[in-house]
Amino acid sequence: MSVRFRRVFAFINFLSGSTILFSVLFPIISYELTAPPILISPIVEKDSFNSKAATTKASTWFEGGAKKEDFVAPEVKYYTMSIPKLGIDGATVAIGGEDLAKSLIHYPGTAFPGKVGNSVIFGHSTLPIFFSPTNYKSIFSTLPKLEKGDEITVNYDDITYKYIVETKFEVLPKDIQILDQDKDGSYISLITCVPPGDPRKPRRLVVRARLVPY
Repeated sequence: MSVRFRRVFAFINFLSGSTILFSVLFPIISYELTAPPILISPIVEKDSFNSKAATTKASTWFEGGAKKEDFVAPEVKYYTMSIPKLGIDGATVAIGGEDLAKSLIHYPGTAFPGKVGNSVIFGHSTLPIFFSPTNYKSIFSTLPKLEKGDEITVNYDDITYKYIVETKFEVLPKDIQILDQDKDGSYISLITCVPPGDPRKPRRLVVRARLVPY
């Protein structure tokens, strides 16, 4: 093998490695630079960076929130949700499950779509380059792209409800107040771990939308 060939081969390896590293780090750094404000908890505490936060089990996402045994299915076991801006069409939202690798999850104890209160839906995320609207391990990877005025539709019990995004913010895993029920209207809150692709999953992004009256 000639010296010139070895140099070319080494350069190609270096270029490939740099490209992979850039594709992993850039989305995380880019998100941090444009992240929405953190509400409720002003400081990220050390104990918020725990291994449980990165799992696909919905019961581990908020400290002191619903336990595994709370994720039981009522008569209606699932409904569907679409987000046109993100290319998500008819995604399954499970009621009673907690495996985010198989579906979106309706958080127990929160209002059902169309009812007064706050319907909370969890979805998993990873690096945006791996986003797929049909892969539940990455389905909410582009959730940060949603902005005020964007549309979310939900089909629950054969009735279609339309929601319009009103706000977007971040909280910490201990901020379970975000799961409280608002009685002044019907809302839907979409929640995922951020920054997308960060294995620590230190924070939770909340996108909240209000039901559009018929």
